[in-house]
Amino acid sequence: MDHLIELRNRLLVCVIAFAAGFILCFAFSEPIYLFLVKPFAAAQAFYASVGPHGHVSPVDLILGTAGLKALPHVDGQTVNLIYTAPLEILFTKMKLAGFGAVFVAFPILAWQLYRFVAPGLYRNERGAFAPFLIAAPLLFLLGAALVYFVMLPFVMWFSLSQQIVGDGIQANLLPKVSDYLSLVTALLLAFGLCFQLPVVMTLLGLAGLINSKLMSAGRRYAIVAVVVVAAVVTPPDPISQLMLAVPLVILYEISIWCVRIIEMRRDKADALEAEAA
Repeated sequence: MDHLIELRNRLLVCVIAFAAGFILCFAFSEPIYLFLVKPFAAAQAFYASVGPHGHVSPVDLILGTAGLKALPHVDGQTVNLIYTAPLEILFTKMKLAGFGAVFVAFPILAWQLYRFVAPGLYRNERGAFAPFLIAAPLLFLLGAALVYFVMLPFVMWFSLSQQIVGDGIQANLLPKVSDYLSLVTALLLAFGLCFQLPVVMTLLGLAGLINSKLMSAGRRYAIVAVVVVAAVVTPPDPISQLMLAVPLVILYEISIWCVRIIEMRRDKADALEAEAA
C-alpha cells in the first residue's frame, strides 16, 4: 500500500504539473503558433523574392529563420493559413497547449519518475541513471532545433516550389492551421525521439544487453534501419530524409563510443576487484 500511495501522489503531482502547463500554454497559444509559423514565413519571403524558378542559399534560409538575416520585403506577400471548420482554431490551440504542456512539465514529470524508481536502485545505479535525465531533454531540444531552423524552412520551400501557375490556372499553397500544426508536431516528435538514440543505446550497454563490438559489426544494418526510419517519419522528399538520416548515423557512431567507454570502465572496475581479492 505504501508504494501505491506514493505512486498516487507522484501521478497527482504530474497531473497538476501538466494541467498548469496546459493553462499556461493555452494562454500564450497565439504567440506560440506565430513562432512556429516563422519558418514558413521565411520560406515564403525568400520564395516571393526570387520567384518560382529562382534559387536561394540554404545558409540564407537558415539565418533568415533564426532572425540573423533580414528577410526580403516583398509588397503584398504574406503568409496565408486557412481554417475550414468553425472551431478548428480552438481545437488547434488546445492541441498546441497540450503539446507545449509536455515540454513545460517534462522536468517535473522526469523528476517524479526518477524519485519513484530511485529507492529501488543501488547508489551506483542512481549515479548512472541521473545523467540521462539531463541528456534526454538536451538531445530532444537539439532535434527540435534542427527541425525548426533547418527542416521546416526547406520543407516549406519545397512545398512552395510545387505550386502551379499558368494558362489562367493557379494552384497555390494555402495550408490549414491544423494541418500545419500537425506537420510541425510530427516532425518535432520524430526528430526529438530519434535523437534519443545515444541515450537508449547507452542504457542498453549499461544493462549488458549490447556491446560495442556487436554495434560495430551491425553498422551496415543500422544504417539501413536509419534510412528506413527517416523515409517513414519525414515528408516524401530526399532532402528531409537526408536531414534526419545523417544526424542519426552520427549519433549511432557516438553511441558506439559511449558503450565502449562503459565497457572500459567496467573492465577497470573488475580488474580492481580482482586485485583486491
